Amino acid sequence: MHDQIKTSRTQNIFRILLGCFMVYAGISHLTFNRIDFQAQVPDWVPLGKDLVVLTSGVIEILLGLSILFWTKQRVKVGFALALFFVAIFPGNISQYLNGTDAFGVLNSDRARFIRLFFQPVLIAWALWSTGAWSAWIHRNKKS
Repeated sequence: MHDQIKTSRTQNIFRILLGCFMVYAGISHLTFNRIDFQAQVPDWVPLGKDLVVLTSGVIEILLGLSILFWTKQRVKVGFALALFFVAIFPGNISQYLNGTDAFGVLNSDRARFIRLFFQPVLIAWALWSTGAWSAWIHRNKKS
């Protein structure tokens, strides 16, 4: 991958915001939102809901710290974070389909449905702010 892709000041600001958001989300998985995040784990997942929440919380913290501080590999981290957002999307879909309330705001089918549209935004945010999007386009132009 082309980790030498330059990113703008705006991209860097959004990368830092996303990194901070990920660290916060990871900490919340491990502490005060632990039960609410369990509501997102689909019943078909063959692991305990608490284990999934704790594991995903640790992964979120690691990805958040990586996007903040591992700047030489930011493109790879951007792709990894985007893939993480794709991997957890079935949980959001399951929460909508099962009508499971969480966080005090996801308490209606409408709210849970609207939330589904934010996952592609997070994926795009991870790819754009790290330069992964540009690296992907640049790679395809060379092929």
